[in-house]
Amino acid sequence: MATLLYLCCALFIFYALQSSPIVTAAEAANSIRSINFGAIINEDSRVGKEHKVAMKIAVQKFNDRSKNFNLSLHFRNSNGHAFQAASAAVELAGENEIKAIIGMEKWQEAALVAQVGSQYQLPILSLATAPATLPLAPQRWPSLVQMAGNYSHQITCIADIVKYYNWRKVIAVYEDDGYAGTSVMLDLLAQALQANGLEIEDRLAFPPVASMSDPTKIILEELTKVFSMQSRMFIVLQSSLPLAVHLFREARNSGLIGRDTAWIITDSISSLLDSVNSTVISSMEGVLGIKTHYSETSKEFKFFYYQFWKEFRAAYPEEWNSQPGIHALQAFDAITAITIAIQHLGAEAGSSTKLLETILSIKFDGLSSKISFQGGELSCNPVFRVINVVGKGHKELDFWSAENHFFERLGDETGRRVVTWPGDTNEVPKGWTLPTNAKPLRIGVPGNASFEKSVRVDKDNNSNRTEYSGYSIDVFLEVVRIIEENYALPYEFVAFYGTYDELVDCVYNKTFDAVVGDVTILANRSKHVDFTLPYAKSGLSMIVPYKSKESQKARLFTKPFTMQLWLATGGILLYTAFSVWFLEHNVNPDFGGTWKNQLSASLRFIFSSVFIAHSEY
Repeated sequence: MATLLYLCCALFIFYALQSSPIVTAAEAANSIRSINFGAIINEDSRVGKEHKVAMKIAVQKFNDRSKNFNLSLHFRNSNGHAFQAASAAVELAGENEIKAIIGMEKWQEAALVAQVGSQYQLPILSLATAPATLPLAPQRWPSLVQMAGNYSHQITCIADIVKYYNWRKVIAVYEDDGYAGTSVMLDLLAQALQANGLEIEDRLAFPPVASMSDPTKIILEELTKVFSMQSRMFIVLQSSLPLAVHLFREARNSGLIGRDTAWIITDSISSLLDSVNSTVISSMEGVLGIKTHYSETSKEFKFFYYQFWKEFRAAYPEEWNSQPGIHALQAFDAITAITIAIQHLGAEAGSSTKLLETILSIKFDGLSSKISFQGGELSCNPVFRVINVVGKGHKELDFWSAENHFFERLGDETGRRVVTWPGDTNEVPKGWTLPTNAKPLRIGVPGNASFEKSVRVDKDNNSNRTEYSGYSIDVFLEVVRIIEENYALPYEFVAFYGTYDELVDCVYNKTFDAVVGDVTILANRSKHVDFTLPYAKSGLSMIVPYKSKESQKARLFTKPFTMQLWLATGGILLYTAFSVWFLEHNVNPDFGGTWKNQLSASLRFIFSSVFIAHSEY
């Protein structure tokens, strides 16, 4: 029985093998369609390293799950140079049937590669932050897809921070790459500040570190110019990480990061703070920064975080921090956008034109933000975290968005949001100081004033110091205090021991810039100088006996009485006399008798009522 069962099974297997086609591994591989993409990165920068690892993770994730397509990435190194990036794009476009190009760390690289993409009709997914919203970008670069937004919202956020802390003037610091992008950002910053009544006092431009023969010397020479300026509020508008490291080290060594100074950095630096060592962080302590916000709680992020940490650590063991930043998330989202478009297109995925159209029309929740496009750029407004560099890292102060601006009170005095400013203080810096070459105002003070309560000059011969006091001095110091809430007003008092007219003439001939004291406003003096409004009345007053010119003093009490008042009083008295007589003459014998007696009694009664108080006992 067992032998018969085995025989039946063998016959069934033989029949199945004869009737079914055999698919070999080579045939299965041929059924999966391979699609090639190019990636241009700077392999020497932290951003480029994050781009490369994140792209590989995204490609591997898609290839593991896809049964119909296999993505292949071809990397090229731009070394941070725009023309090398353009040359790499031309090379990629002419080889391997590339369907799209992803990458580019700098905007000038993206702009040149986008021109190549337009020429070869290849989608270009840029990971570089554009200087501003470019209305003509779709016409100029129809193949460009911007995955990283632009600086316009960051600049608006910076202007809100400057306004919040009542700083009036700023100094813009930036890395001049020789392209027009930086000038566009400066114009946006100037407009945003002017809308809030603020202004840019000056600009400090630095060339790329790679082009400097002696970075320390060149940076110090540029920073030295700041000492002739009043503002100490610095905005690092755009900078590479190597320049930022040199800049903050030399700024701290030269005393430009300390009390009364304030620094703000954009996302180009703050997004990389987690990748620098503690020495760099300590040189930036007290700096405020803007950092793009993204969710760290989703399952997709946690999976990517683990994969990235493992792959990055293996690929770049020299990097001490293996955590992904916003640049890695944007690179992952760029590949994700391509894979979603490929799945939508199916058999038509080989068409670069349709691939571009599909990418621009898709919407999905990426790791960096919600992904959707309008005019070739992200349509979703970003949310920024305002951070404070302190200790060995940084802490969050608040969130900012274009719709709501600050979510809470920035830098509250309680809790974790207390700001640590340069100089290790919690007091908000003024953001300005007295320039080293500023000439103080010479204020003349009368040394022999008429009234010591107004002005008093005391000279100590032992210490060779002169003390100035009095009401006029107090008023002047209060005015200076109010002015110095926004502007510096250096001054020095100079005692003058001449006449008041000579003191006023010293203002006219420019010996003094102003005079403080009990100087009377006279017509001849007003012809040469301007006076403030009087803040005190200093005229003399005298009390003397007064002799009346009236000869008959007895009638002085009648002067306040007018004719109308006399007539009214007489009428009231007569009416009272008549009323009393009418009521009393029939019953009261005092009002009886002849008409003369009755008239005299009535008149006597009314006059006695005026001068005598009647009582009944």
